[in-house]
Amino acid sequence: MSLFASWYAAVLQAVSNLVGDAQTWLFVSVVQPTLYRLDMMSLSDLAYDATFWFIAGALQIAVVYAVLRPLETWRPLESWQDRKSVRVDVIYTLISRLGLVGLVFFFTLQPAFDALQAWLQLHGLFNLNLEQLVPGAFAHPVLGFLIYFVVLDFAGYWYHRWQHQFQWWWELHAVHHAQRQLSLWADDRNHLLDLMLLQSYFAALALIIGIEPGQFVLLTLLSGALQSLQHANTRISFGRLGERLLVSPRFHRLHHAIGYGHELNHHNRARIYGCNFGILLPWWDILFGSADFDTPLQPTGVRAEVEGEDYGRGFWAQQWLGLVRMGRQLRRGLPPVFGRA
Repeated sequence: MSLFASWYAAVLQAVSNLVGDAQTWLFVSVVQPTLYRLDMMSLSDLAYDATFWFIAGALQIAVVYAVLRPLETWRPLESWQDRKSVRVDVIYTLISRLGLVGLVFFFTLQPAFDALQAWLQLHGLFNLNLEQLVPGAFAHPVLGFLIYFVVLDFAGYWYHRWQHQFQWWWELHAVHHAQRQLSLWADDRNHLLDLMLLQSYFAALALIIGIEPGQFVLLTLLSGALQSLQHANTRISFGRLGERLLVSPRFHRLHHAIGYGHELNHHNRARIYGCNFGILLPWWDILFGSADFDTPLQPTGVRAEVEGEDYGRGFWAQQWLGLVRMGRQLRRGLPPVFGRA
C-alpha cells in the first residue's frame, strides 16, 4: 500500500505541477489583463480558480479523446453515416467540462456551509464533516479519496433515479436520453437547467461532508472520464466480474435502451422507472434491485422521439424543447411518477 501511495502522490504532484504552470501562464497572460481592462479585478480570486478548472478540464478532454476515439474506431458498436448529432454533443462537453458551473456553486455555497459548521460546533450538535465523524479514516490520502468517491457515487445513484421518477424532471433529463448515437461525447449532453441542479447538488454535498476544493476537482475529473467511457461507441467488455465492479459501456448502454432502461415497468417494482442507474459503481443497482446484466443490447433513445415527437437537432432547439416539455407537465399537474419515455 505504501508503494502505491508513493506512486499516487508522485503522479498527483506531477499533474498538479503541469496544471499549475499552465494555470499561472493563462491567468497572468490572458485572464488578469482582461479583468483589469473591464474593471473587474474584484473577481480575480474566483477567476484564478476558474482558470484551474478550465486547464484541468481541457487536459481531461484531450486525454479522454486520445484514448477513447481510437477505441471507437477500432471496435465500434455502431456505424453512422451522419454524425451531426454527435458534433452537437461536443458543444455540451465544452460547456460542461470547461465551464464555471460546478466551481461557481462550490465557492458560492462554501461560506454558507462554513457558517453552518461553525454553528453546529458552537451548539455541540452533530457535525457533518466525514473526517470528524470517522476519525483516522482519512489519515491515508488514497483511502480518504476512495471514501469520498463511494459516498458521492451513492448520492449520484439516487439523484439519477429521481431524474427518472419525476415526470417534469424526466423531461429535462430526456435531453440526455434522446441521443441515439451514443459516443464518448454523449455523457455531457444535458439540459442546462438540469446541469445546474446536478452541480449544485454535488457541490452542496461535497461541502457538507468536507471535501477540499482540490479533491472535489479531482473527483469530478475522474468521474467525467469514466462516464465518457460508459457512453463510448465501442464493443469493449469488462467481463462478468469487471461489470460488477465498475459500470461498463454495455451496462450503461442498456440504461439508454428504449423499453428497458428508462420506462415505466409494471412487472418489476424495483425496476419501475428503468434499470442500471449507477454512475460509476453498479453496486447500488445490485443492492436496490435495479441491475440488469443479462438483457441483450437494444436500440437506444427515447420512445416519444422515435414515435415522432421533436426533441431538436441543434443545441438551442434541444434546450428550448426541454423547457417546453417540462412546462407542459407542470401545467398538467400530474402526480410525481414517471409516465412516458
